[in-house]
Amino acid sequence: MLFDTHAHYDDKQFDPDREELLNGMEAEGIGLIVNAASTVESWEKIRLLTEEYPLIYGSVGVHPDEVGALDEIQFRRMEELLDLEKIVAVGEIGLDYYWDKERHDIQKEWFVRQLELARRKDMPVMIHSREAAADTFDIMQKYADGMKAVIHCYSYSAEMAREYVKMGCYIGVGGVVTFKNAKKLKQVVEEIPLESIVLETDCPYLAPVPFRGKRNCSRYLPYVAETVAKIKGVSVEEVEEQTEKNGRRLYNL
Repeated sequence: MLFDTHAHYDDKQFDPDREELLNGMEAEGIGLIVNAASTVESWEKIRLLTEEYPLIYGSVGVHPDEVGALDEIQFRRMEELLDLEKIVAVGEIGLDYYWDKERHDIQKEWFVRQLELARRKDMPVMIHSREAAADTFDIMQKYADGMKAVIHCYSYSAEMAREYVKMGCYIGVGGVVTFKNAKKLKQVVEEIPLESIVLETDCPYLAPVPFRGKRNCSRYLPYVAETVAKIKGVSVEEVEEQTEKNGRRLYNL
């Protein structure tokens, strides 16, 4: 079975057919999904999804573009939600210097505080990093040493990926790996061990070829698995089996 380690089924793009989609996942070979939080508002939606659908687990955290909504009251609420049985990670958290919606110092402050919370709770973290390679790596080295982590939607060099792997991190690979112009990510997949890769969709975003530009969903994860298998020179079955093991190990499932 395939494990989608990072999805956003709380997104309004799924409002028209969410129930139909999720109820049909197992028939499509999708065995597990972790629904990642991005905003404070997403937390309750994710909690309800984990209660309604057996294959869905969730995370709680705030995306760097949205940390302006965080305060001490919400942070305490976040800490309480992390005690729920089907909430398995802190995330997605990190730095985003592409959109620059929040000041870099504010992003860093809440990134570190959420990492420290994850350590106190002994929980894995989902890391979002866009055009913030050096600062993200520095913070991870200082505050996430020894923690389970995935660098979600990985977009940096193979050299840096190898450094993250040395730290014990997983590299999240999604639909982008199927794009013709994704030479850098293909090189990353080629050079790091399969034991360090987890598959993800980030749906409804980043649909793989041949659905690029359309709404993504976990049913398209086989296209990612097939591309990874081709790059690694192994069978699709081996990719599915190993990445499921990796995802279970990451999220303690």
